[in-house]
Amino acid sequence: MRKRVILHAGKEKSLLRKHPWVFSGAIARADGQISDGEIVEVFDHQRQFLAMGHYHEASIAVRVFAFEKIEPDFEFWKNRVAQAWDYRQTLGITGKEPLTIFRLVNGEGDLLPGLIIDWYQGCAVMQFHSMGMYRLRETFARALQEIFGNHLKSIYDKSSSTLLNPNDLPVDDGYMFGKEEEVFGVEYGLPFYIDISRGQKTGFFIDQRENRRLLGEHARDRQVLNLFCYTGGFSTYALAGGAARVHSVDISSRAVEQTRKNIEHFSPEVAARHEAFEDNVFDFIEKMPPRQYDIIILDPPAFAKHHKVKEQGIKGYRNLNKKVMEKIKNGGLLFTFSCSQAVSHDDFQTMIFSAAALAHRDLQIVAHLQQAPDHPVSIFHPEGAYLKGLLLHVN
Repeated sequence: MRKRVILHAGKEKSLLRKHPWVFSGAIARADGQISDGEIVEVFDHQRQFLAMGHYHEASIAVRVFAFEKIEPDFEFWKNRVAQAWDYRQTLGITGKEPLTIFRLVNGEGDLLPGLIIDWYQGCAVMQFHSMGMYRLRETFARALQEIFGNHLKSIYDKSSSTLLNPNDLPVDDGYMFGKEEEVFGVEYGLPFYIDISRGQKTGFFIDQRENRRLLGEHARDRQVLNLFCYTGGFSTYALAGGAARVHSVDISSRAVEQTRKNIEHFSPEVAARHEAFEDNVFDFIEKMPPRQYDIIILDPPAFAKHHKVKEQGIKGYRNLNKKVMEKIKNGGLLFTFSCSQAVSHDDFQTMIFSAAALAHRDLQIVAHLQQAPDHPVSIFHPEGAYLKGLLLHVN
């Protein structure tokens, strides 16, 4: 018999709306000692069943994976992964060129809270964000092998930096199946080298794919600056789109090295139009002359990972956007983003309004930008829409 979690009166409302999180403050009591990662059943204060999920001693105490009583055996988890794969195929994503890089499982958006799986041309990189999902890693590895067969070359577990409170459990990154010396992938015909072991996230920012493609459509004959360039995804699309000059800036020497490596896929003539700088972005902005760039991409790391630092994070975003707006050419285009889950779309747009007023620049919204559709957001879990962006025309 599974252990039970009983909620305070009134705290069942979010679960009745199928929100997949139970916060620790909503719990009135639980059955005895519950270990991190254990499956529990959640009941309201009148002992009516609500949901099943993985328990964790943290702010998000239960991550719900079912709103009915089920037996979460191997077939249950395999079917969830298969459903996620079916959804990608309805988008036209098949794992074949011109698109061999995509997100296969996106946590709550695919009814698998705490699990991320990214696909790089046959290499599946799994990243676990909850102990409950981590304890199922062998299950998911087997499911991937059965679903993809010979199309699956390798499985890499990269959870050492994402798993919350492993309680002295040894969590080592490494291959669970197969092994590859170098991992590559193709995105709309453009090849990328993926550093899955040392890179950020699972090695590549897959969520920006459609925004990169949009940049490419606007880049012809323009001077482009890619700030916080990481491995040069936006820079690559700008060059492919015919940009006259592309500059990439990142404080990480490894990121700059990878950017240069990805640019080498172009002919020497095209690659000569690119230059990468290892520098602090804030310092680079201060030093760069005004009105030099027609297009600037501003994709910083999360400044507000938690609500406790939300206001401080918004100030950071505002200051950064203000400085960039002051330097961009008249009539220039600014691609600006926030990946902070704590910062809402409204928060982000209000921040941009404030930055424009401080910079004394007029703005027109060309497009609202978001994560690619292989990063689906459950209608019941709006927090899943973590990537906010605007394409702005600046005067």
